[in-house]
Amino acid sequence: MSLTTSLAGRRALVTGAGSGIGRATALLLARQGVQVVVADLDAQRAETVAKEIHQIEDGGATVLTCVGDLSDQAVVDRAVATAVDGFGGLDILVNNAGVYDMMSAAGDVSDAEWERIIRINLTAPFLMTRAALPHLLASGRGAIVNTTSEAGLRGSAAGTAYTVSKHGLVGLTRSTAVMYRDKGLRVNAVAPGGVATNLVTEMKVDPAALGPGTVSGYAKLNAGRLGEADEVAAAIVFLASDAGSNINGVVLPVDNGWAAV
Repeated sequence: MSLTTSLAGRRALVTGAGSGIGRATALLLARQGVQVVVADLDAQRAETVAKEIHQIEDGGATVLTCVGDLSDQAVVDRAVATAVDGFGGLDILVNNAGVYDMMSAAGDVSDAEWERIIRINLTAPFLMTRAALPHLLASGRGAIVNTTSEAGLRGSAAGTAYTVSKHGLVGLTRSTAVMYRDKGLRVNAVAPGGVATNLVTEMKVDPAALGPGTVSGYAKLNAGRLGEADEVAAAIVFLASDAGSNINGVVLPVDNGWAAV
């Protein structure tokens, strides 16, 4: 086996690919010669990224789009079918789509906030994983990379709902890695710290729902520069490549040392 990051000829499905880390990942995979399905809730963003991919190497990159809410089983099935029917199979799944909460403490989380965050951040990756598994196993070199968060490693990086959702995604990563490690599938995750993406810039915080010092504590722990989406994408592509062939069940912090605090 050649332990390189080359992924030429492989087929990938990236969720939340219309912006931020997902966009950066889709573009980097395309530059590696990967056929990419750009899946996103926002049709305009998905089409914009698809156009960017088409421009790689004078239009030589192959891209398809799938638009919809990936917590809906029908949309999940359509996303996987887009890759399988369009590319003849699936080798890489990047579960990246996610939304932030309102930094609410447990006693202040509404049913609506809880259900929305868990549905998008945890249920959707599970549904995507379950639907993609037969095709990833059939490829013989399948890889899943989940985007969790520093909030999946500690209790102080976000509100209750988001923190629980990302801890759950860590559990999904490790459980799936163990269950399928002898069947040619690897499952890993990245845990970004603060990253300059729409998830951060569009974050809405409910001051009334915050415990004492929550925001100041978040800022203190995240002292230093925000990461760039391209930096997280590079880690995702590495984990999906043969260079990471013996890496399985790992949650890799990409956080400028936040996890070391």
